[in-house]
Amino acid sequence: MPYEIKKVFASLPQVERGVSKIIGGDPKGNNFLYTNGKCVILRNIDDHSRFVNCVRFSPDGNRFATASADGQIYIYDGKTGEKVCALGGSKAHDGGIYAISWSPDSTHLLSASGDKTSKIWDVSVNSVVSTFPMGSTVLDQQLGCLWQKDHLLSVSLSGYINYLDRNNPSKPLHVIKGHSKSIQCLTVHKNGGKSYIYSGSHDGHINYWDSETGENDSFAGKGHTNQVSRMTVDESGQLISCSMDDTVRYTSLMLRDYSGQGVVKLDVQPKCVAVGPGGYAVVVCIGQIVLLKDQRKCFSIDNPGYEPEVVAVHPGGDTVAIGGVDGNVRLYSILGTTLKDEGKLLEAKGPVTDVAYSHDGAFLAVCDASKVVTVFSVADGYSNNVFYGHHAKIVCLAWSPDNEHFASGGMDMMVYVWTLSDPETRVKIQDAHRLHHVSSLAWLDEHTLVTTSHDASVKEWTITY
Repeated sequence: MPYEIKKVFASLPQVERGVSKIIGGDPKGNNFLYTNGKCVILRNIDDHSRFVNCVRFSPDGNRFATASADGQIYIYDGKTGEKVCALGGSKAHDGGIYAISWSPDSTHLLSASGDKTSKIWDVSVNSVVSTFPMGSTVLDQQLGCLWQKDHLLSVSLSGYINYLDRNNPSKPLHVIKGHSKSIQCLTVHKNGGKSYIYSGSHDGHINYWDSETGENDSFAGKGHTNQVSRMTVDESGQLISCSMDDTVRYTSLMLRDYSGQGVVKLDVQPKCVAVGPGGYAVVVCIGQIVLLKDQRKCFSIDNPGYEPEVVAVHPGGDTVAIGGVDGNVRLYSILGTTLKDEGKLLEAKGPVTDVAYSHDGAFLAVCDASKVVTVFSVADGYSNNVFYGHHAKIVCLAWSPDNEHFASGGMDMMVYVWTLSDPETRVKIQDAHRLHHVSSLAWLDEHTLVTTSHDASVKEWTITY
């Protein structure tokens, strides 16, 4: 008789020797595989009407529980497989149940549901002990749970991990937050004597992180609705971010609350933004360069004759460097409310992927798709020096506060920290992010580098020379 494997599920751990144990299940909820120690038996259990999402044995092995998309939890005898009861009677939850977890003493069960609640059940008397309401939005659906010793945890659709409080079910003890999508960009800023990291992701979320403790949260209110492509902080302490939703947002880092007033709607999609003193910001868009002054669009260059990709503003505020996919960097001057092309062309080794001025304005670093970083000396008529080492396209770079070192990150998953005076002296961080390439980096201080990646993680590195 031919058989076809449709899906494979992780087997349940054996908790008692010499008795029957379930080792797998049909996602349609009808058939279970279990073993009695001598053979594997296929048994039909047709109590559930929809997919079974989770099956768990109690730690003592006397019972096992099944949870389904039909909102039901059934308890079975762990040795005979006979049904003992249905928790909650007709329904345990108003939505599908995605996970269950037994208490260490096998007397209670924790459940997580798409109805945006988690519940604790007293299995012996078939009653709810506590209900944990987790919110009202789609992202508050509960997809996972764990009862580990005295800790009760649930996982929301948003990716947040919630530490549940049995004494106060209305509010979690602690919520671990972070990104659930790839991180595209980051920047750093000191606020109230502390250094914070700000990261923007593919789904439009911006999180802020305490650089010392790792505690983080997201901005309040409704922000970007699409990928955050670049972020920076201006002299007044506002986070300026550009997004694929065709907007540039100004967000106060004191309030960390999105405001409808701080939004500049653009005609085309922005790629990169840089700020200068005096309330200026330069935005590079698809086929367009836009100058903003005090959160207002005051000048634009349409169809500049090349495709602009990245931008940097000199710390003095008078010069703008724009890198293009044609492998050149063009210099512009800010004159009141206009941009003037200075006619100065700086050649890179390939399509430009990032540009950055040193903090003292003495040097301009340019990285490209041809795996090269070129550093131009501003004072010496833009004479240059080249830095080789990456094995694939370089995507980002950042200057150290000491103006002597800078870091670059590439598609080769490597980060290099270069010494300006000696291109051969460098610190190599191999496999900085193992799952994906480095997407952005920034310096907290002269010896602390922050990197992020499409693996949705943020890392801090201590650099010693």
